[in-house]
Amino acid sequence: MAQVLHDVIKVERDGAVATWTIDHPPANAVNGAVVAGIDEALTEAERDLSCRAVIITGAGPKFFSAGADITEFGGGAQGLGGALGLTRRIEESRLPMIAAVNGIAFGGGCELSLACDVRIAARTARFGQPEIKLGIIPGWGGTQRLPRLIGRAAAMELLLTGDPVDAERALQIRLISAVAEPESLMQLAHEWAEKLAAQAPLALAATKRAVNAGAHLPIAEALKVEQGEFVALFSTEDASEGISAFLQKRKPEWKAR
Repeated sequence: MAQVLHDVIKVERDGAVATWTIDHPPANAVNGAVVAGIDEALTEAERDLSCRAVIITGAGPKFFSAGADITEFGGGAQGLGGALGLTRRIEESRLPMIAAVNGIAFGGGCELSLACDVRIAARTARFGQPEIKLGIIPGWGGTQRLPRLIGRAAAMELLLTGDPVDAERALQIRLISAVAEPESLMQLAHEWAEKLAAQAPLALAATKRAVNAGAHLPIAEALKVEQGEFVALFSTEDASEGISAFLQKRKPEWKAR
């Protein structure tokens, strides 16, 4: 049964996979309620060890999220400041996060997708960071995550022009991993989620930590981070189970400990 948080985030579970749908008409703009709803959903998912993957999408065929709700910018630069912390929580979560971009993902909506581990999109989706056209810049990680994901040249094209790209161009510049027909998007998202949910959860979380921490370090320091995670995993039951299952040619049964 679906649960609705803060009237704008619909939470559903299908086995080990949780789906969070932004349902804030007319454009699924990110306001304080959306931030609070996703934050609460993430807290609940993190506590539930039976949850192994999350899909984030938007309600309706047109909008993943058109960006920040500018009506809440009355406080100036501090308006919706909690959204930056939320993108960090998503990025640092033990859970694999999949953005199923069903339509327009502009501004803060694009930045929300950038914080996820995997992005897939409907053929009708569009991505953009149009802040420069408003005389501002992205404030939820766009100037930092976008170059790390797609390289400086492609990122500067999006950031300096503010012009959107369609799903095919997003796939070409490796902003997304796959394109689906709109009616097939959620099926593809669930296939991705189920595949990731079947992986060893401790190793998956360690991989995320190593990648995220190492991205900001010189290679020698980054390799130390990797080695620390590598060594730590060998003391877990899951590592013993994974090696035993491989040798015995059977499917492993992960315990997340």
